[in-house]
Amino acid sequence: MNSIHFYRLDMLFCLVLPLLLAGFFVYAARKRRAALRQFMSEEMLRRTSLPVSAGRRAWKVVLLLLALTCLAVALARPAWNRKEVVVKRSGRDVVFLLDVSKSMLAEDLVPNRLEHAKLAIMDAVDRLQGDRVGLVVFAGSAVVKCPLTLDYGFFRMALEGVGTDAVSRGGTLLGDALRMVLRDVFDNQEKEYKDVILITDGEDHESAPLPAAESAAERGVRLIIIGLGDEKEGQRIPVLDEQGRKTFLKYKGQEVWTKLDANTLRAMAKATPGGRYLPVATGVINLGQVYQDLIRSADKKELEAKSTEQYEEKFQIFLAVAFCLLVLEGVLGERKVMEGGSWANGV
Repeated sequence: MNSIHFYRLDMLFCLVLPLLLAGFFVYAARKRRAALRQFMSEEMLRRTSLPVSAGRRAWKVVLLLLALTCLAVALARPAWNRKEVVVKRSGRDVVFLLDVSKSMLAEDLVPNRLEHAKLAIMDAVDRLQGDRVGLVVFAGSAVVKCPLTLDYGFFRMALEGVGTDAVSRGGTLLGDALRMVLRDVFDNQEKEYKDVILITDGEDHESAPLPAAESAAERGVRLIIIGLGDEKEGQRIPVLDEQGRKTFLKYKGQEVWTKLDANTLRAMAKATPGGRYLPVATGVINLGQVYQDLIRSADKKELEAKSTEQYEEKFQIFLAVAFCLLVLEGVLGERKVMEGGSWANGV
């Protein structure tokens, strides 16, 4: 056995309890002795045979204190037999590419397309296991809100603050956003284990999204595209005027209607290896289940391997000893054994 390691060293402060109890028992014994002296002299005490065995009482106290000491040590989780263990972590790189253009404010999904998409992403993040995740938002330009990370808490915080004002430039340049992800977020070392989950209504202002998808395919990046919005009739885009009243976005005096462009999105997904287009339209998307089915079950790369020291925990030994001591303390009585009409010490 090599050196002892304690996983909860702070719990050793519980060892103060047996010490305090020991002091209390000593104080109680002295108080009992002083109380007896009030009724009889010291000589009478020596000549009087009491039915309670001082020796047995002392042993019961010792057993109880030893049991509490073992319990305190067990709480500190002692361990020994140190070993070198290599811990491997594997996963994929997943980037959520989220459309935050004004058209995502359309209310054909509740409460609107953008908030519906954010809730779906949160559901997916809750199921992440070992995959690095990133967040890029786009409209007329693209912004990296969260680089690839394992810090899911930071990712959630970045996602919560996303709105249509996250990108200063208006419009929808879908192709440029995807090219930015390929250039600035993913590395060029491996052409595998990379996914882009694109959530958009598919409208694009001549940014060549299909060639961008083909570039992603050359880099080994798979596109999983979620299409949001009404594909047939479309929906107006609500805005608030200076008085806070709800109106609708207009262009050259005409209300702007936004529709889901499924054909472009379907072609983009088809251009990448294993790509999928999921036409949510105005329905409900379970993005957590999509992650389970398409990403978590896919091949993963080894992201890192760490060599760590691990000790075999031995707290069970101290728990067993404490249990045995408490049983023995309970079985052992304080009274003397009567022999021939007088009290005698015995076990």
